[in-house]
Amino acid sequence: MPTKITIEIGKLSLKAELNDSASAKTLLDALPRQVSLSRWGDEYYGNCGIKVQQADDAREDMRVGEVALWPPGNALCIFFGPTPASSGPEPRAASPVNPVGRLLDDAAPLKGLGPSIRARITRA
Repeated sequence: MPTKITIEIGKLSLKAELNDSASAKTLLDALPRQVSLSRWGDEYYGNCGIKVQQADDAREDMRVGEVALWPPGNALCIFFGPTPASSGPEPRAASPVNPVGRLLDDAAPLKGLGPSIRARITRA
């Protein structure tokens, strides 16, 4: 059963849900967590200190609003549009990421944020 979380960035609060994967459970067990995120196109990513192995369902092609863990960088990723690796309007990760959930709220407000942000992630 999906688990709801909240991602707070300043005054912006986004609801999300985690899937039932092992990587999502690892993230959930580490909450609450503060993460500094950098922007790469329309993706925010940053080392969240959570170590996971690449999952069987890891992939590069993502959907707007998906949340993932990137094993090589111990990073949390939030996709909200095309990245420099994209060949069209959909997000594409730099290398395979483990999908852990999705935003329930509109991802569009992320487009108005700067090159680096600080996010607080908690259980909803």
